Amino acid sequence: MLELEHGFRIVDVYTQLPPDARSGEDAMTPDRLEREMHQAGITKAVVFPPATPETSYVAPNNGVARHSVDRPFVAVARINGTQQPDASATGRLRNAVSRRKDHHTTPEDVERYAYDDRFHGFVLDPGVDGYPDDDVLAVMDDVELPVLVSGGVDAPPDTLASMLLEHSFPVVVAHFGGHPLERSLMNGMIDLLTEYDDCYVETSFVRYRRELERALLEHPDRVLFGSGTPACHPNVAVMEILTLDVSEDKLWRVFSKNACRVIDALGPDPEIRP
Repeated sequence: MLELEHGFRIVDVYTQLPPDARSGEDAMTPDRLEREMHQAGITKAVVFPPATPETSYVAPNNGVARHSVDRPFVAVARINGTQQPDASATGRLRNAVSRRKDHHTTPEDVERYAYDDRFHGFVLDPGVDGYPDDDVLAVMDDVELPVLVSGGVDAPPDTLASMLLEHSFPVVVAHFGGHPLERSLMNGMIDLLTEYDDCYVETSFVRYRRELERALLEHPDRVLFGSGTPACHPNVAVMEILTLDVSEDKLWRVFSKNACRVIDALGPDPEIRP
């Protein structure tokens, strides 16, 4: 694909990077990811390992952090948990007695990630990995790093509100909370932005112009650009935003200004002076 020319500083908050990718025509290696990001005019990208059920993420997180060294990548740590969103008495009891297994994220894991300067936040896919328990959430409240959470039919807006949004850390809901292409969920998530000051949405796999424009017009400080790479080529994701009927100021906000307020490491690198 041709290199895009658009004049914006763009940062990407939603990119998966397999920690053990091998070279090959279809492999998303760190070098290929860096090349595609440059092609799309993306200056920095948040990266994290894919979600895998019943798996400890310690090694994959470390692998992604290792691949981020000397590249324009900002690593966040993938986490999992034991809790399921069930408001029934049986569900509450099951959550209360559930115990972490060896593959589950612990409070100590969260603390280590938070004070390891290789990581700049967390990512969670509730449909694959559940939600953290109260002890893990308490540490997440203490460290106050941003959390990217995959939203959609497996994690609808109301569930995210009850399980995560009451906490003190910033939450960035991926796919406008409507994956795969559920407009009613996307609009429900946009509605929730009025209630929660530290909640944001990101744009990957949001193919509807009306919802993208609505969010940017009603909540211009809460929308962050995400490409969804490697499932979507970053050129395509950038063009979807560039063709919206919104002001240039709002494009600057979605492409970089908003994300840099939420994730400090996405800001411009300081100039090195002799």
